[in-house]
Amino acid sequence: MYDVKDFVLEVHNRLYAVYGSQIRYFHDYDPLSELVSTLLSHRTKNSHSAEAFTNLQNAFGSWESVRDADVAEVQVALKPCTWPEQKAPRLQQVLRLITEQRGELNLDFLAGMNVDDARTWLESFPGVGPKSSAAVISFSNLRGRALPVDSHHYRVAVRLGLIDVKIGEGKANRILENQLPAEFTAKEMFDHHQVMMRHGQKVCFYLKPACGNCVLLDSCETGRKIASAGGEYISGQPPINN
Repeated sequence: MYDVKDFVLEVHNRLYAVYGSQIRYFHDYDPLSELVSTLLSHRTKNSHSAEAFTNLQNAFGSWESVRDADVAEVQVALKPCTWPEQKAPRLQQVLRLITEQRGELNLDFLAGMNVDDARTWLESFPGVGPKSSAAVISFSNLRGRALPVDSHHYRVAVRLGLIDVKIGEGKANRILENQLPAEFTAKEMFDHHQVMMRHGQKVCFYLKPACGNCVLLDSCETGRKIASAGGEYISGQPPINN
């Protein structure tokens, strides 16, 4: 009988054998800085959001100064991002709301919270969904146990039949997290996101995935269908395992 947890663990182990040596925590931001970085990254290339993040640091020097600045000045700093005209006021709104709720602009208190409670609190702010809350918990120096799911991770999961494409990235986050072994550490959960993301970036492309180079091909019905069709991508959405 098919056991999804066993299958996910097998997928993890195979992908880790390919990408594991490349995986490191990529920065050591405090939780507030990670939240800012995550808000800038929405629908934006990592290199562009990183440039915008650096622009904010250089132009304002503190998140309090970003919060209190003229929105037009913040928008200029966010020019490398997609939709800076939307992200600038949203970022300032979130920074103000945190200040109102906490009396200061600092998220270090999240370290003392249960992960689920911390994520629920973060997701109460506009523009902060499951992916963003998981990123703050996992990527920041909290190094907590949470699974971010980006578009590459999501695409690979759909093609493997782990989730239905109709679920969407937001709801997929919790489902995919619950499919991982309960004994997975925070670092192993981070690793899982990284190997799924990297596989989507390097092999399981949105258009014309390189199924012939995939270490999961024998376990992926979608990949076998694509390979048998000459490597052609068949629909406007990632195919679903039936």
